[in-house]
Amino acid sequence: MSSIPQPIKNPEIKYTQIFINNEYVNSASGKVFPTINPSTGKKICDVQEGDKADVDKAVAAAKEAFKFGSEWRRMDASRRGKILFKLADLMERDLVYLASLDTLDNGKPYKSALGDIMFSIHVIRYYAGWADKVHGKTIPVDGNYFCYTRHEPVGVCGQIIPWNYPLLMFSWKIAPALALGNVVVVKPAEQTPLSAIYAASLCKEAGFPPGVVNVVPGYGPTAGAAISGHPDVNKVAFTGSTEIGQLIMQASGASNLKRITLELGGKSPNVIFADADIDIAVEQAHEAVMTNMGQCCVAGSRTFVQEDIYDEFVKKSVERAKKRTVGDPWDLSSEQGPQVDEEQFNKILNYIKIGQEEGAKLECGGQRKGDEGYFIEPTVFSCVTDSMKIAKEEIFGPVQQLIKFKDINEVIERANDTFYGLGAAIFTNDINKAMMFTQAVKAGTVWVNCYNAVNVQSPFGGFKMSGIGRELGEYGLQQYSEVKNVVIKIPQKNS
Repeated sequence: MSSIPQPIKNPEIKYTQIFINNEYVNSASGKVFPTINPSTGKKICDVQEGDKADVDKAVAAAKEAFKFGSEWRRMDASRRGKILFKLADLMERDLVYLASLDTLDNGKPYKSALGDIMFSIHVIRYYAGWADKVHGKTIPVDGNYFCYTRHEPVGVCGQIIPWNYPLLMFSWKIAPALALGNVVVVKPAEQTPLSAIYAASLCKEAGFPPGVVNVVPGYGPTAGAAISGHPDVNKVAFTGSTEIGQLIMQASGASNLKRITLELGGKSPNVIFADADIDIAVEQAHEAVMTNMGQCCVAGSRTFVQEDIYDEFVKKSVERAKKRTVGDPWDLSSEQGPQVDEEQFNKILNYIKIGQEEGAKLECGGQRKGDEGYFIEPTVFSCVTDSMKIAKEEIFGPVQQLIKFKDINEVIERANDTFYGLGAAIFTNDINKAMMFTQAVKAGTVWVNCYNAVNVQSPFGGFKMSGIGRELGEYGLQQYSEVKNVVIKIPQKNS
């Protein structure tokens, strides 16, 4: 980004209501909930609190919009693509405002938020281009039949998004769904609802018919559970913790065997061999776990370092962590803002305490930074063993664990010794090690000599307890379509 536009430090909060059928409405219960500025711990505003009654209304509106013969169902696929392109243009028009909303509501540095919105725009344009390019096949079958397949939209899609990348996850969910002609009911995270609520107005402005896009802010146990268990919701897509993903699977199976896409937790191994460029590896490993305040599902939070370079790697990692700038997210020099809320803040500090109690060596950080907001110092632990809680559980914070290993066979086994399988990385100049590791490690994405290289064109998702299905790329489209087989008998003579 050659020049960074200045943020709007006090963005006007234009919308705080539920969005159903292209209109903003109050909750059926009249209840509201606060959204908090994590930089200060103070309330930004109250937001209408959706629950089951509001989800019912949103699903009914979506179901009506999806009826056979409706404007949306009759719309040319190319026209759907044009509306998505228009939405991307509107987001680009409001780029600074949207980034400022996410900085205010989430606490991430404005420069990072700006990058998130730009990637969101890229995602929507990518899927806009796919809208009229998804089609079935003709299949030569035995007998006198003409056989072909249709790729049809699933229907009403409930989409529950997390707080760590608010508008980015909104775009990951809605873009492939809408490109294929589905309708959506989105529940943004209660910690960060503002950008998704505003984006709903852009969907209306772009030209989506009423009921196609609905946004219901609220809490997981009420609004989220209502979406997961609703008999008229045909698919649920969720990004968040593995524990909540399991609950969503149970609710979805109990109601109507919904299609499911789950992008869940991780404890990703990042393996550094002695033959790697150590300075590049230190920087990449630092960003792998510290980016977005450590609040990243695919964070490289188990950093395995070969014993030959372990001590030097620890020293350089500590030096890098101490240089990381933590502070005001509106300051363009800040690399790290606050954690998203007090609950997450306290959870991370408790993990740091447990790490010390279990015998890991606290090399730096480990404390609250400042006396306002939810800031935590970048933290590095050495002498970490695989059995420690900090090496097994997802901390979701700026805490790096440095773990020693001997050789590739050993580290592959240890890297795979986890319930998770979202991401993995290897740093080496030996192509044989790289190829062996990429084949053997159980993870949805494997990076070689890089980390967090996530692209809209390539799939993202996990093995094992890290989820089901894939997002992004052509693979992401498969999660939002049903394959219908059509077989027509061909007469062999005129009647």
